[in-house]
Amino acid sequence: MQANTHSAIFELEYNTERTHLKIPEYGRHIHKLINNVKAIENRDERNKATKQVIKIMGEMNPHLRDVPDFQHMLWDQLFFMADFDLDVDSPYPIPTKETAYIQPVKLAYPQRFPKYRFYGNNITRMIEEAMNWEEGEKKDALIVVIANHMKKSYLSWNKETVTDEVIFQHLLELSDGKINLLKKDEELSTSSDLLRINKKQTNRFSQNKNPQNNNNNKPRHHKNKNRK
Repeated sequence: MQANTHSAIFELEYNTERTHLKIPEYGRHIHKLINNVKAIENRDERNKATKQVIKIMGEMNPHLRDVPDFQHMLWDQLFFMADFDLDVDSPYPIPTKETAYIQPVKLAYPQRFPKYRFYGNNITRMIEEAMNWEEGEKKDALIVVIANHMKKSYLSWNKETVTDEVIFQHLLELSDGKINLLKKDEELSTSSDLLRINKKQTNRFSQNKNPQNNNNNKPRHHKNKNRK
């Protein structure tokens, strides 16, 4: 039978006219096969055809056979590609559009923008915690520790020097005026000591990042005892 070229052209399918593939990895033939299964009127025959489709889908994913609930995943994908309009007996709970498109609860990310970012959010939390403590020696000691840590963080950002008054003023601002060391004769660690600590921590971090010691990498020259 000679084909009619004119009619054959009109029967061609273009991607722009085709239905959207739910799961492109399975290809259009699997999607068409599922649509044909949906059209089967006899329920028993439809169940048999569905199991064959599941078998084919499993053969297309041999690398996932050891994945837990592999069969469950295939059945869920089958109903998804069938647009949840496939009336068959499933060994697993049949998903619906409502359950498949449930949006996860959006987690609130703790966005905090401190005035002095070089101190970080942890300093702000420490100051808030210190303000909740009862008055006494422990609270005073904690405030001094926080101030020293602030000075250390400041010197990590500005590797020159900083006066205690600047740190005390920043602490006063960050505590909303509740912690005032400007009125006390408190002295923090010197800038040179804190810079030395920062340098040691930087060197330790570099050594941990590159555990091989440079001295161990140097070639060793063995003396030849027989050499005169």
